[in-house]
Amino acid sequence: MVYCDSPYRYQRRKTRPVTIGNPTDGGVVVGGGEPVVRQSMITCSTLDTEASIEQSMALVDVGCQIIRITAQTRRYAANLEHIIAGIRDRGSKVPVVADIHFKPDAAMEAVKWCEMVRVNPGNYADSKKFNVRDYTDKEYAAELVRIEEEFAPLVEECKKRNRAMRIGTNHGSLSDRIMNRYGDTPLGMVESALEFARIARDRDFHNFKFSMKSSNPKVMIECYRLLTARLAKLGPDWNYPLHLGVTEAGDGEDGRIKSAIGIGSLLCDGLGDTIRVSLTEDSPNEIAVCNALIAEIPKLTNTYTKVPSVPLSYNPFEFKRRDTPEINLADSVACGGDQTIRVVVTQAAWDKLAPRIRPGDDVKPEAIYEDLNLLEVNPCEPINVNCETQLVTVKDNIDLPVITAFRLLAGQLKAAGANNPILLKDCLSFNETQLEPNVALLRAAVTIGSLLCDGIGDAILVRGESGAGQSLRLAYNILQAAGCRSFKTDYVACPSCGRTLFDLQEVTARIKTRTDHLKGVKIAIMGCIVNGPGEMADADFGYVGGAPGKINLYVGKTAVRMNIPEVEAVESLVDLIREHGKWVEPAAEPVPN
Repeated sequence: MVYCDSPYRYQRRKTRPVTIGNPTDGGVVVGGGEPVVRQSMITCSTLDTEASIEQSMALVDVGCQIIRITAQTRRYAANLEHIIAGIRDRGSKVPVVADIHFKPDAAMEAVKWCEMVRVNPGNYADSKKFNVRDYTDKEYAAELVRIEEEFAPLVEECKKRNRAMRIGTNHGSLSDRIMNRYGDTPLGMVESALEFARIARDRDFHNFKFSMKSSNPKVMIECYRLLTARLAKLGPDWNYPLHLGVTEAGDGEDGRIKSAIGIGSLLCDGLGDTIRVSLTEDSPNEIAVCNALIAEIPKLTNTYTKVPSVPLSYNPFEFKRRDTPEINLADSVACGGDQTIRVVVTQAAWDKLAPRIRPGDDVKPEAIYEDLNLLEVNPCEPINVNCETQLVTVKDNIDLPVITAFRLLAGQLKAAGANNPILLKDCLSFNETQLEPNVALLRAAVTIGSLLCDGIGDAILVRGESGAGQSLRLAYNILQAAGCRSFKTDYVACPSCGRTLFDLQEVTARIKTRTDHLKGVKIAIMGCIVNGPGEMADADFGYVGGAPGKINLYVGKTAVRMNIPEVEAVESLVDLIREHGKWVEPAAEPVPN
């Protein structure tokens, strides 16, 4: 299977155009060679007309090109008429997408007013119960007939009204039927989306795009690659556009890094026609990150035609860390083999950091770049390695982007029958002008994060960020976001929307204050039942809005405490973590000399 033209050379995937609204009157064309489109979502109640209009206009003001608004019931969907009228009265023709979960009747109402409708195949025609059962082929076929009866009317209405559609599956919110046949897997996500796409195509409706979202960048990348390969195999007329996003990425630096890894990796491979960076922050902040990420892609991709034809060293559809021998990296520090991925710093950074390192610190340099027994090579040339216990990297000032260079390096090593550990770098050359911190963060996250998700890399070096402390922290944060190393609490936090039953930003901050010292614990913070329990995926504990002022707490996907008053819920979460043996008291702050 092939998911892109070349993993070494950038070529944007060719897709059919999908029109959202009237392109000559403020609408948007997605795909068809048009620039990547930026979108976001408002967070207030859809029943609050004025607030919805104000938040929509705030997004328009920062360059948002598509606005998504939730419509959880027919009543909410009906108010989209007034919201959209208000947006138009304010002079904006920005297309509006209705976000639909569980309620076909809400979709049938929303399609009257919105230029686009998003449906999640995992819950559009199914009530998820996490039932475990085996389906016979006959029972499975009967389920497909039932789904078609539920979904076909919306397809016909979209076709009649010239509306667009997004068929968007989410990791963790697949139907019980899909889960029991395929599991909670990338394959299951793809099959779920294709079922709905076939229903649309059978009615000659093609004005739709796909999305495959997950809070885990590795899973998200695998899903989109698999979907794209499947579409290519189905035929040239299956070339539908893709919307990219890492769902529940969180806030701050962590949210930006996670999004950059997932979205950036795929954009660098030529995939993606619309993007959303899902942050637990005010929605306009998402567009700024979209803009910065899109601007970086041409600088991080390779358009050269003369690249060696080297077979890939990894399976792009299934993550597996590259096999290497274990070697000594520095005193008492090994890398490769089963060792965790190590963090290397330059001598200049070490000189600044060393006086600040305390015994027991989780974030600390583990080797000095200039002291390494390191073979630096040009990956465009065949590699002759005489010693498998030597660390290998790409030499500086090679005229190749980082991702291309290190994929070639891994391929060349495999072609030579070698499996030396690899040191990844975030950049291979430097400008006289230092990068802005937000740009350095995105570049490092895209380049190193993409390679880690390919299974390449045994140690990493971040040099694009000029501050020694910032570059060290960034290296560890990339490893955590890519799921390669855990040095702090991991949070999965949804970005809020009109379904949210509590203030996500405030509650996320409160939970972090109480739990951010819990190394290796994963906590999901979900505003409503749509984003939990299913989309919490692999979290250890979940904090989910169950009703106004009431919180449900989960262990994994199992609800264990229901309808807890919100004022008590954070401490109840702490008690739950303690009961399961994962609570430790925070370390006392050191007393200043």
